[in-house]
Amino acid sequence: MTTLSDYQSIAPAWCPGCGDFGILHAIKKALVALDKKSHEVLLCSGIGQAAKLPHYLRCNVFNGLHGRALPAAQAAKMVNPALTVLAIGGDGDMYGEGGNHFLHALRRNIDITMIAHNNKIYGLTKGQASPTTDQGVATKVQPQGVASRPINPLTLAISQNCGFVARGFSGRVDHLAELIAAGIQHRGFSLIDVLQPCVSFNKINTFAWYQARVYNVKDNPEYNPQSWHRALDKALEWGDRIPIGIIYKSLGKEYNEILGIRSNDKLVKNDYNKVLNDILKQFA
Repeated sequence: MTTLSDYQSIAPAWCPGCGDFGILHAIKKALVALDKKSHEVLLCSGIGQAAKLPHYLRCNVFNGLHGRALPAAQAAKMVNPALTVLAIGGDGDMYGEGGNHFLHALRRNIDITMIAHNNKIYGLTKGQASPTTDQGVATKVQPQGVASRPINPLTLAISQNCGFVARGFSGRVDHLAELIAAGIQHRGFSLIDVLQPCVSFNKINTFAWYQARVYNVKDNPEYNPQSWHRALDKALEWGDRIPIGIIYKSLGKEYNEILGIRSNDKLVKNDYNKVLNDILKQFA
């Protein structure tokens, strides 16, 4: 049986009180609840405070360029479908530098789970506006206020019929762990956007601010996450009330299934030297 200590690694180098601590603990709890062994898990990340998270888990890790977590995660899942693959990054890493990869991950529906730490600011580079920073918010780089409208990753994902779209809050670790476990179990691409307060550079969207606003969509027994139109309406809620939980869920063919790659097909086990030699002999 897997335990939390199986994933124990080095101590995180985040600011005291950072929302990333809650996400780290929730991921551990989700992997333990699913009894995932550390060697069965791969975490892929890019650059940023959120992208440091895989360093603090004892499992397989790929840490690449800014915004490039998703290509590596998708490739790994295709060549080794038995792996549990999570792509980790911040709102800048995933929706800014990695925005193009995010769009095409929605199209492909490869069986990975993307966890976006959404603190609505660039934390590593000291407080610039991110793609999700609210319009009008003043930063060091935008002292006059952000001119652009923020993107809504949930409505974007739902509009492209992403099979699993959820929002969590790092201040509610147990609920977030349940969402992550559900996302991993979903067959296809899963998006979990996590409200993650940045205690250093975002003095607006604080833990207290979110605690006063977030509510679980399950509190309304009539809410149906399989309704595309209702999910879009729910994802648009923001302000005095902010929904968390599974916003949208649907079933569709996963990419490997479309290509005919079975779960027990592991391309990483193939003897590629033999395959290449056989091809080269054709030209000898």
